[in-house]
Amino acid sequence: MTQETWGQIRENLVASLGRHNYTSWIEPLKLSALGAGVAQFEAPSSFIGNWVSRNYTDQILSELRASGADVSRVEFTVVGLSAELKKAAPKPAAPKPAEALPGAPLDSRFTFDTFVVGKPNELAHAAARRVAEGGPVTFNPLFLYGGVGLGKTHLMHAIAHELTARSPELRVLYLSAEQFMYRFVQALRERQIMDFKEIFRSVDVLMVDDVQFIAGKDSTQEEFFHTFNALVDQNKQIVISADRAPGEIKDLEERIKSRLQCGLVVDLHPTDYELRLGILQTKAEGYRSQYRGLQIAPGVLEFLAHRITTNVRVLEGALTRLFAFASLVGREITLELAQDCLADILRASDRKLTVEEIQRKVAEHYNIRLSDMIGPKRLRNIARPRQVAMYLAKHLTSRSLPEIGRRFGGRDHTTIMHGVRKIEELIMTDSQLNDDLQLLKRLLQG
Repeated sequence: MTQETWGQIRENLVASLGRHNYTSWIEPLKLSALGAGVAQFEAPSSFIGNWVSRNYTDQILSELRASGADVSRVEFTVVGLSAELKKAAPKPAAPKPAEALPGAPLDSRFTFDTFVVGKPNELAHAAARRVAEGGPVTFNPLFLYGGVGLGKTHLMHAIAHELTARSPELRVLYLSAEQFMYRFVQALRERQIMDFKEIFRSVDVLMVDDVQFIAGKDSTQEEFFHTFNALVDQNKQIVISADRAPGEIKDLEERIKSRLQCGLVVDLHPTDYELRLGILQTKAEGYRSQYRGLQIAPGVLEFLAHRITTNVRVLEGALTRLFAFASLVGREITLELAQDCLADILRASDRKLTVEEIQRKVAEHYNIRLSDMIGPKRLRNIARPRQVAMYLAKHLTSRSLPEIGRRFGGRDHTTIMHGVRKIEELIMTDSQLNDDLQLLKRLLQG
């Protein structure tokens, strides 16, 4: 077969595979030999050769046979400058796999030992521990989601630390979705997209933080989708985090949502009082060794755990400020000192949630008009969101039932009681409604 004939076959492959697939996978190939029923191709990397072998062998064989070639199989050999350099270069002393990967640095503070476990995060912690043990992939991907400062990034760093400690030979890549997008755009600009594909598809564990940031970025989503599929096909572990569940991420492609939901999806719930107190006690123990001789009065940590409920980062930041301030002024950490030092944080935590805010957020969530929320319509698609808003107003504000009724179009307090009881009954059996309520609470209290 002449190169002219192969050139014609390539044109046919453009038509059958599409310009994008052709440019990415077929164009880099060179036909080197044809005989004894075997078509031999030269590929610039083993990754390209393996990918074409798995995905496009049938199309290539079909076109070769249509041109009159007697061929039954296709083989690929890796050649080119990169291969020659690999042959010539001496083998380096085995570095840690992570050093060769374009990932983000891991925070040494974020380990399983420093993660405080409580009821709101115990399932997420157990799932992360299971992944960190290595071995066969039991659920893929592991998808962690929750509000700001609830421990998603901490768990992902802890998984990476544990995996590399247990199996240093593993290629563990951790990075944010923004970094993934930046690397992809950089590879496009510098025409190194094949290197990008090879790096991201050769890892053993891929961890992407804050995946909601690729929503609406079509090209990045396309590449993420193919990377995800390639790794799952190879039975490689994937760990993803986001600020909400896959189905709730706006502008994320449906096929990506579907893939993300096929593994274990775990919600990190907002912290409760016991968990916040446990976190403060753990942090305080660490600070006592740093600020030797500094005393903390009884009841201060309990006060902070009760008053600062936004997220763990704010809680930890408040304790850091408190210890630093007390050290500088040389005073014991008392309740009075905490109130003076943290006045701005405490005021922000005291922000009162209004019934109107709840109505707006619920109307937005269920895609109904705010006027319908307080109006007389009794259609099911309006009445149920209205009852949800009543339930949240009762549990998240200090307003009385008659006051709530007035803000729902002048309804009687008995109507509010009925709506609240209806929702309390339904959440026992309706998991979707329960999920909606948890999401709305996070949005309103965050």
